[in-house]
Order: sequence, then structure tokens, then C-alpha cells
Amino acid sequence: MQLENKVVEVLKTIYDPEIPVDVFELGLIYEVKIDEDKNVEIDMTLTSPNCPVAESMPKEVEDKIAMIEGVNSSKVTIVFDPPWDKDMMSEEAKLELGFL
Repeated sequence: MQLENKVVEVLKTIYDPEIPVDVFELGLIYEVKIDEDKNVEIDMTLTSPNCPVAESMPKEVEDKIAMIEGVNSSKVTIVFDPPWDKDMMSEEAKLELGFL
């Protein structure tokens, strides 16, 4: 689906301010759902519940996704189950951060 690819492209432009890797490669995005009306719902997590960007990052994700042409609405839900750990990162992110 083209819209889903665009959503992922935009997610790859949003970075955790403490880690030089985007939220998608970090494994913070658990699910992207797009309904027939092009409403986008994203389940994401943070590296920790006390993350300093706990309020600003989900808002940034929502705002940037909402700006994609064709998207009707954007909603981010923060979940901590399952809890994030470094094994959720892509190979690229692990390499970038020296875990490989």
C-alpha cells in the first residue's frame, strides 16, 4: 500500500533526541493501521516511561503523519506492553549504535 510506505518514510525522519536513530529503526513503532477513510493510527512506545520527550514525540509523529497528502487524520497511542528493549531495533540501528 502506497500510503503506508509514505507513513513509514515520514516516521524515518523523526528522531529520538537522545539517540541518533529514527523512531522506526529504533523499533518504537509497534503498529501502523490505516482504515478505508485514510485515518492513520499508530501504536508506539518510548525507550522508557520517563523519556523526556514522552509528550512532544508522539505529538510530532501525529503532526507529521497528518501532513501527508491523502491522510485524513492521525492518532498516536503510546503503549508500554511489550516494553521496548534494544532487540527491537533494526540491524541498521544496532550497527549505528555499536550493538553489533
